[in-house]
Amino acid sequence: MAPADDRAAVPRHAAFAALFSGATLVNLFRLDASILPAASASAEIADRAETEWTAAHPTGTVIRRHLGTDPLAADAWGLATTAGFTPEADRTPAQKGALALAATLVEELQSADAVILAVPFYNFGVSQHFKAWADLVIAGSGPGAPLLKGTPTVLITTVGGGYGPGTPREGWDHSTPYLERVVRDVWQADLTLIKRELTLAASTPGMESLKGLAEQQHSDALAAARDAGRALAGN
Repeated sequence: MAPADDRAAVPRHAAFAALFSGATLVNLFRLDASILPAASASAEIADRAETEWTAAHPTGTVIRRHLGTDPLAADAWGLATTAGFTPEADRTPAQKGALALAATLVEELQSADAVILAVPFYNFGVSQHFKAWADLVIAGSGPGAPLLKGTPTVLITTVGGGYGPGTPREGWDHSTPYLERVVRDVWQADLTLIKRELTLAASTPGMESLKGLAEQQHSDALAAARDAGRALAGN
């Protein structure tokens, strides 16, 4: 369950040079949650933002966690939560492991100078594997803890159809409001939201008339990610 860590990819001499020159080493935390990583619309947008950040911070560290390819155990949140009500001496190995995992997830966020979250929309709401991650973070930090207070954060969400005002399924998006509530209001991130709809217009029968709008949304999302990545980097 350990996240990929790009620190090994940073030459040691570059890191030491930055240290002794007085430069500040910075960390970016990136979370992906697509179940189709090879064809992920949200990852494409996140890549654009990350590229801008790494261009500005070539010796920076990128900590990655991919919930689609390396999901967290579904029972970990329950184990971590019940451990909090169990005397330490009486905790089971599973409870101790869940608490350790929750602490790791919290540390990944708290150590970040900038954050990118790429979270697709599934079945009208938040996917189970993302919810498991968020619940474990909350279990490890405590309800209401402002883990990302003032931290520049880009939240990218992609939607296959259209759920905006005036559409037949207006109000069916139960994911984006939840994401904003947790990331902006609970964790108090300095949040930029990038939302791309109609990702399935090019491949879904009956959506042919929406292809032009879908292409515009795609272009707009990539441009927004470029600008957000530069802002993350402090440019």
